[in-house]
Amino acid sequence: MLLAPAMFVLALITMVPLANTLWLSFTDTRITAIAAPVHFIGLENYIYALTDPDFQAALYRTLYFTIVSVGLEGVLGIAVAVLLNQPFRGRLVLRALIILPWAVPTIVNAVAWRLIYQPDYGALNSLLYQLGLISDYRSWIGDPSTAMNMVILADVWKNFPLVAYVALAALQTVPDDLLKAAAIEGASPWKRFRSITLPWIAGPLLVVMVLRTIEAFRVFDIIYVMTSGGPADSTKTASFFIYQEYFNYLRSGSGASYAVLVAGISAVLILVYYSAAKRQAAGGTA
Repeated sequence: MLLAPAMFVLALITMVPLANTLWLSFTDTRITAIAAPVHFIGLENYIYALTDPDFQAALYRTLYFTIVSVGLEGVLGIAVAVLLNQPFRGRLVLRALIILPWAVPTIVNAVAWRLIYQPDYGALNSLLYQLGLISDYRSWIGDPSTAMNMVILADVWKNFPLVAYVALAALQTVPDDLLKAAAIEGASPWKRFRSITLPWIAGPLLVVMVLRTIEAFRVFDIIYVMTSGGPADSTKTASFFIYQEYFNYLRSGSGASYAVLVAGISAVLILVYYSAAKRQAAGGTA
């Protein structure tokens, strides 16, 4: 009874739009044809979507962005957490400062990195040129071969503090007695981390990494601000592809089918999370 009002609001703002999107995906609706009759066309939109090479390429780019971005955030976040868990002067100040990139709004972060990558006066070109690593200024997000990786770098810089903070909180629950006993037995620092620390913090890490995976797979805002899907579609992800289908080409019916497919893939990721979390809980209980 207490949950009923919240569940009603949740159903209203999520299930109703989802049901409407699902219905649109089976029609030939266009935004420009408001008064035109809507025709039910069955699975035609889905058949076209699954065979559309442009959409397939957008999915591949999305998978690349997700795997590389989340992977780097995981490695960097854990490394920073281990560093911040060590006793040293100024540790509290550094812990406070490390959260700043995550606190910056995504749009602001994207604009800042776009200025950093600016080909004529950007800070990255200036730094690399002064270090002698490049001989000419480059257009980092204007080159199809580097644009996606530059966007990934900006995304990693913003989101790795979240992983670091979750990992840091989990590290503080690792019993010192286990680590000291392993050290007495002659285990190296790396072996202690691999055999004791990492399994101990795996549960919280699993949660934050899966949440970041779902967010990365639906990436849109940083792409929109930094590259608008270019150059030459090299950064056009699935979400940006759907946005163009809806609002540039005004094909709301086919755009809805693309959106449902992406939502389905996200649902699969959620099921994988639940399965992994269940196995983790069973292992911890055992």
